[in-house]
Amino acid sequence: MPSHSLSILLVEDHPFQLIAAQCLLRSFGFERLTPAENAAQAIHLMTLAEKPFDILLCDQCLPDLPGLELIEIASQQRLIGAAILLSGLPATELATLYDQARQRGLPLLGYLPKPLNKDELTHLIKALPKL
Repeated sequence: MPSHSLSILLVEDHPFQLIAAQCLLRSFGFERLTPAENAAQAIHLMTLAEKPFDILLCDQCLPDLPGLELIEIASQQRLIGAAILLSGLPATELATLYDQARQRGLPLLGYLPKPLNKDELTHLIKALPKL
């Protein structure tokens, strides 16, 4: 599946970061973006969607629910194909979250530091299973 055809739900609670991430993703060739400002809005958008989002790209530190918990809810309800955590947390904390996700059987492809880096994002998306 070409990366530009992937549907991405982007969840970021900081308005500036949300706009910046959308601009970056569009500059990387991703046009099918749906933004959400918190976990509750993301869940609402996922349940309204005609089909699951290919990727849930979400901040770990959301005000209403940790990103990993949002990934778990979305995965259990089959609302996403895969997920990527986006965070400013130290790499060691993100690695621990990644290990927890794998132990829980969550479809977490990995994590990315802020701001988004095209090469790192592309590397994770290449690991995306065929949907």
